[in-house]
Amino acid sequence: MYLIVVKIRENSLIIDGHAGYEEKGKDIVCAGVTALTQTLVKSIEDLTEDKIEYDISPGRADIKYGNLSEKAKTLVDSFFIGICMIVDEFPDHVKIV
Repeated sequence: MYLIVVKIRENSLIIDGHAGYEEKGKDIVCAGVTALTQTLVKSIEDLTEDKIEYDISPGRADIKYGNLSEKAKTLVDSFFIGICMIVDEFPDHVKIV
């Protein structure tokens, strides 16, 4: 069974797995999660002074951050809203823990 698991912790996010909604290259669920993840990282880097560490590879993203500014917290909240929307639409393919 395929499943993307999003682990949200106080100082980190881990996104792991593949949705398996459609074949590789056509999977809109994976594409949506990937777009949100990459936008979060780039937005924190470009729009805030906050420092983050991340490692993004096919099927996995590890994002670590410390004490975030209010702007960065808003960006993380926006990411969470987007992920929740995907979970609501595709609950068999994405899970938040």
